[in-house]
Amino acid sequence: MLKVPTMEKLTDMRLHGMATALQEQCSSSSYDELSFQERLGMLVDREMTERENRRLKSRLTKARLRQQASLEDIDYRHPRGLDRSIMRSLSTCSWVRDHLNVLVTGPTGAGKSFIACAIGHKVCLEGYKVLYFRTSRLFQDLAIAKGDGRYPKLINTIAKTNVLIVDDWGLIKLDDRQQIDFLDILEDRYNIHSTIIASQYPHPHWHELMANPTLSDAILDRFIHNAHKITLKGESMRKKISELTKQKENG
Repeated sequence: MLKVPTMEKLTDMRLHGMATALQEQCSSSSYDELSFQERLGMLVDREMTERENRRLKSRLTKARLRQQASLEDIDYRHPRGLDRSIMRSLSTCSWVRDHLNVLVTGPTGAGKSFIACAIGHKVCLEGYKVLYFRTSRLFQDLAIAKGDGRYPKLINTIAKTNVLIVDDWGLIKLDDRQQIDFLDILEDRYNIHSTIIASQYPHPHWHELMANPTLSDAILDRFIHNAHKITLKGESMRKKISELTKQKENG
């Protein structure tokens, strides 16, 4: 039979989806009544699906999202100022195509990181490249890269990423060098790619987080004016989830 050598050839050509689909077709009589074109179309569809799944897995791995989150998992039951219409708009990813930004602010535990990662997950699903950093890790990686010669490569990778997520903005006060580095990153991305920043601090207070007011103005100018703003409020979601868990255990 030609089945075995054909399977081997498909595997050698890395057409693993087609090989799997062919094996399924050969193992079931339910495909017998289909035409050659229909069966071939099913093989091609399987290959395309598996390739896209592999690409998605690769994008998610490279994104290094802090949390496994999706827009469908966002909890709207607790009042925290989260506007469904804004989230629906962001879910279309038109803001990525338009090279706009997103700012997520709110108190500790309000769900900023979850929302940022959920948006990042959706962006990956739509075929865009995402890169996540906690603020402290971003500047740590930049400093290390300067020391070992990888700085141009790292900056180039960040510049070419469709959506950069910077989480926990404001937990460290930036010195002049860090401000210059971040300004360079935003300058490379301005009107070309999108950036998400999640912070406890509303943007009018960002000058307090940075040492140089002139550089602070430049950073704000390149980020805030074309940013969708999500402002969360209320108690910690971690606290509410913990209370609900205890109620279920006791009830």
